[in-house]
Amino acid sequence: MAAAVKAKMIVDKSFRIAEVDKRIYGSFVEHLGRAVYGGIYEPTHSTSDESGFRNDVKELVKELDVPIIRYPGGNFVSGYNWEDGVGPVASRPRQLELAWRTVEPNEVGTNEFFKWAKDVGSEVMMAVNLGTRGIDAARNLVEYCNHPGGSYWSDLRRSHGVEQPHKIKTWCLGNEMDGPWQIGHKTAVEYGRLAVESAKAMRLIDPDIELVSCGSSSSTMPTFPEWEATTLDHTYEVADYISLHQYYGNHDNDTANYLARSMDMDHFIQTVISTCDYIKAKKRSKKKIMLSFDEWNVWYHSNDADKKIDPWSVAPPQLEDIYNFEDALLVGSMLITFLRHADRVKMACMAQLVNVIAPIMTENNGKAWKQTIFYPYLHASRYGRGVSLMPVVDSEKYDSRDFTDIPYLDSAVVYDEEGDALTIFAVNRHLSESLELTVDVRSFEGYRIVEHTVLEHDDLKATNSPAGEKVTPHNGGNAKLEDGIVKAHLGKASWNVIRLAKSH
Repeated sequence: MAAAVKAKMIVDKSFRIAEVDKRIYGSFVEHLGRAVYGGIYEPTHSTSDESGFRNDVKELVKELDVPIIRYPGGNFVSGYNWEDGVGPVASRPRQLELAWRTVEPNEVGTNEFFKWAKDVGSEVMMAVNLGTRGIDAARNLVEYCNHPGGSYWSDLRRSHGVEQPHKIKTWCLGNEMDGPWQIGHKTAVEYGRLAVESAKAMRLIDPDIELVSCGSSSSTMPTFPEWEATTLDHTYEVADYISLHQYYGNHDNDTANYLARSMDMDHFIQTVISTCDYIKAKKRSKKKIMLSFDEWNVWYHSNDADKKIDPWSVAPPQLEDIYNFEDALLVGSMLITFLRHADRVKMACMAQLVNVIAPIMTENNGKAWKQTIFYPYLHASRYGRGVSLMPVVDSEKYDSRDFTDIPYLDSAVVYDEEGDALTIFAVNRHLSESLELTVDVRSFEGYRIVEHTVLEHDDLKATNSPAGEKVTPHNGGNAKLEDGIVKAHLGKASWNVIRLAKSH
């Protein structure tokens, strides 16, 4: 048997990147497929509450501890009239939904979603329609949601049974407006002008809101990163964040290459940071724009099935990727990438939350269950809160078709000062060998290992289903701590969470 590959790390509490903003563990619910109808909302389900929302799904969302959820889209928002989703449900119109070519019944809208989000402990990141609409609809929605009362739209909300304002803090200025597929697609100058004027009007109603300017739909767009430079020229002083979207797939079944795609994500983030800082310098501004990676995931399994869906149905099964074990490894690496950029990535939304490219799946009138990607998301959300530290890493490397010098060890470290806890997240990208890891943690005197959780499976293509979960984590990891050095063998192709805490 070949010798294990090796990696060394030094972790010191002085080597800080930044405080982790918990909102990097956000998610996304769009009016798309079965995300809403048959996902979070199914009045006929045996577990549903008095409002029609599934309690079994609520419990799984609460388990993930999702701090913020983007709503209502996505491509959907670029053709959405928000007024169709408020007021008495019986009088709401059924609309042809052009982004995904379905029928939108509007049974769930702003007030219902906000109440559901509150029930699961999440804030709402609300998107406004800058596709078919603009300044007027955006400012009216802010007034409806956030103004206490005494005006037309705020009093309309109160007449709908919502006395207190929602006080939604975070707002997206449109969605993927660089994409030719988008309803109301704009050039960078057209979008920049509309976004800045919409932002000004929205802020006049509520000066405390924070705003996300539309970045590129992916790093492969022909207009990237010129789109960021041009739009930020307009929105720099009104926006707090710029958005990034990225999905990955393994169409050619090249796992070694696929697991390196988080390096592409890292490059994407660094390029956007550079572009933001160029505009900052150009404007001689003191302000620093932060990043909202508000759509990210693996998405490719369902592409062929989606071509066969009949148009104009209600909540068809769209974008229902069934994730395998290797997808969970890449999702783990994507979360690690956010932690390593904690100084600039302040929000991120796994797209999406239920049924649509999601960690949680449901059967209509049946079970809810956890996909493979649920687990790295759960572990990061649960233990990745505190200060992101900068580990000094020395790992053996490999090359793949699209990438060179890929470290077999992909890792991030989070220090919870209040809880006197240290968490090491680590992916072993080697597909056939374990990784011999040593971590110098001597600056954490008096700490002990609490647990070493592992997600691993001999079959990279293993999936979970309502019939049973083949891919689940176990606490049988072998990490040991002696004289300030952690030693562990990370199994081939595995996700690892090594947790240390101070002995009291």
